[in-house]
Amino acid sequence: MLVDDQELVRAGFRMILDLEPDLEVVGEAADGEECLRRVRDLAPDVVLMDIRMPRLDGIETTRRLAAANGPKVLVLTTFDLDEYVYRAMRAGASGFLLKDVPREQLVAGVRVVARGEQLLAPAITRRLVERFVGLPEPGSGVPEGMRELSARELEVLKLVAAGLSNAEIAARLVVGEATVKTHVARVLAKCGVRDRVHAVVLAYETGLVQPGAAVDRG
Repeated sequence: MLVDDQELVRAGFRMILDLEPDLEVVGEAADGEECLRRVRDLAPDVVLMDIRMPRLDGIETTRRLAAANGPKVLVLTTFDLDEYVYRAMRAGASGFLLKDVPREQLVAGVRVVARGEQLLAPAITRRLVERFVGLPEPGSGVPEGMRELSARELEVLKLVAAGLSNAEIAARLVVGEATVKTHVARVLAKCGVRDRVHAVVLAYETGLVQPGAAVDRG
């Protein structure tokens, strides 16, 4: 489902997605209120969500969809102009795409989110977090679940927060990719977060990873 207050933007995305045999645009909405109504009727798997819209913006719409265990939300952003992207992460978005994303990346991103995975492009994720997440405030506590993480699980969480994929983490730690998936699942369960996006947020908010920190991907 396409949600954007600009008809031409919706038309452009529809034209691209409708060319894919495994994807179908089931509906459109021009704002968050219309989106919530149409989601109930159409039950889409993925909502491609703009942030800045009249009546009800993409952030609050995403929050309501997540609270109702609704469809996955893939947020559209112009990045340099949207100062609310971090809030959208916290609201429950499963990933982000730039509005000028190449066609192949748009299609691939929709498929990733439809599979129940998170779209964590390292460049976007790292820059977003560095821009919008500061150091923890004095006295802010580390969640109990994070204290229960093993040394290896903490290491995996740091690498996830740095934007590394499971395959890259596996190569770095010299373990199988299935082992990494198990570690990631345990991290999410212990920390009480729903997906990798929110694990990244938690890692930065608690100071486990510092904004601007670089990780050698070799």
